[in-house]
Amino acid sequence: MWRKTKTIALFAALEAVRGRLVVLLLVTLVAGFLFAELAGAAAVTESTSIKIAFLAAFLRATAVFLTSLFVVTSIARELADKGADLVLSLALPRYVYYCGKGLGYALVALVTAAVFGVVMAFYAPANQALLWTASLFCELMIIAALSLLCMFTFAQVTSALSAVAAFYLLARVIDAIQLMSHGPLVDPNAWSQKLIAAMVDGVAYLLPELYRYTSSDWLVYHTGNFVALMPILAQTVIYLTVLGAAGLFDLYRKNF
Repeated sequence: MWRKTKTIALFAALEAVRGRLVVLLLVTLVAGFLFAELAGAAAVTESTSIKIAFLAAFLRATAVFLTSLFVVTSIARELADKGADLVLSLALPRYVYYCGKGLGYALVALVTAAVFGVVMAFYAPANQALLWTASLFCELMIIAALSLLCMFTFAQVTSALSAVAAFYLLARVIDAIQLMSHGPLVDPNAWSQKLIAAMVDGVAYLLPELYRYTSSDWLVYHTGNFVALMPILAQTVIYLTVLGAAGLFDLYRKNF
């Protein structure tokens, strides 16, 4: 079973090469470098810090977008070409197919994070760039697993990408929403405010703390350490397990 899983993972990773994902990564690096240099040149003070922060944020957002887009379109192509039906018609457990796909997309996420991390190493200390790269890989793993789940669930590119984007944006800003729901301008005695605050806290409890992932402060102020990476790794394992279990449940209930 492990050999079959590796074979499926290899074909999933090779699809990234055939789909010109590497070219898109290179174009992203060039565009990010140009925009960062422009932002640094336009800054009056701390041009280096602004350049690093801009480039890190640009690469992070682009990596998330490209990863989700690749996973969703890859599964959509297989569903449209009946490739998934062909593979699942063989004497092959569905969990092998799903795990193989997940492993292949994990390899794509690893390459993406590594390429962007090498670039950031030219702007920041190597240990900070390494922590940033590891955190970016964890973030991309969650996005890849979520994209795989959403595509099998909705079977539509637009719906799947919209769900991934909504999940990601909410997980990125949920900390700020929590602060506003418990802020000094909110009436703590109003039942409506208590209800809203409880709902926000409940949503925040279910979402990964993506606002802690891939922090630009590590690169700008050199504040990253392994202790800060530990909760990120723990959350990644938890959410990959949950998303994988949900995806397998959805895959097993489908008729191919």
